[in-house]
Amino acid sequence: MLVTGGAGFVGHHVVATLRADGHEVVVADLEPSDITGDLLEPAVREAAVTPDLDGVVHLAAETSVLGSMERPAFVHRTNVDLTAALLELCRERGVGTFALASTNAVVGAVSGVITEDLPLAPLTPYGATKAAGEMLMAGYSGAYGLRTPALRFSNVYGPGMQHKDSFVPRLLKAAAAGSGVEIYGDGTQVRDLVHVRDIARAMTLAVTGWPSGPVIVGSGASYSVLDIADAARRASGREIPATHVPPKPGEMPAVVVDASLAASRGWTAQVDLDEGMREAWADFAP
Repeated sequence: MLVTGGAGFVGHHVVATLRADGHEVVVADLEPSDITGDLLEPAVREAAVTPDLDGVVHLAAETSVLGSMERPAFVHRTNVDLTAALLELCRERGVGTFALASTNAVVGAVSGVITEDLPLAPLTPYGATKAAGEMLMAGYSGAYGLRTPALRFSNVYGPGMQHKDSFVPRLLKAAAAGSGVEIYGDGTQVRDLVHVRDIARAMTLAVTGWPSGPVIVGSGASYSVLDIADAARRASGREIPATHVPPKPGEMPAVVVDASLAASRGWTAQVDLDEGMREAWADFAP
């Protein structure tokens, strides 16, 4: 099994779960790995995608929503061009499974519950690149018979987030430093947080057996940004003062997901917010 981006935050946990289940795993990443290098380079891709693979877990990507608005062409190259090139190598070399880490941002702002049946309507270049990746996978599934599950992750958190810049690590970095955080808007916008160990279980199930198409992977329990900040305060025992600033363009006001399709395939979230926040805090605690 090839895991692109396997040395990263989510990748580290996916690789560990696959190996614990008895799979032989090859990691391709910019960081020192089995195959070290930029997969946008043809030689690196060709070394990574070999005919003996059972499947590919494609995690390597640019994941910053705000970063995608600043450098859309770069994010397109990394998230779309690379996905297309890897899919084509899988077709050429007879690798029959390609699982993608996608996002609920592919459907844009939704006033109600997010399901897999909603039309693609991304609001940011990041969401658009993931939607494009899903469409490429659908094309390769329909035309060539590849099995191509696309897992739409909610907000992922947990151990190993020290180098991330999403809201949970910003909270925990502030707690460790004795400083505060900025909260966009009034903080009542809601998010679905899903623990990285739960994500790793879902991806392992997907690459080894789930059918083609999108599936939402989220906890099914949405919390306001203020609730998440309070969970970080409980985990760290720190005050973490908050300053409210104007919301950023492209930010979704609410993320409430229906994870029943994943449940029908044998997956449900097992780590609750307080437990997960305590695990994440252990990496930041001074």
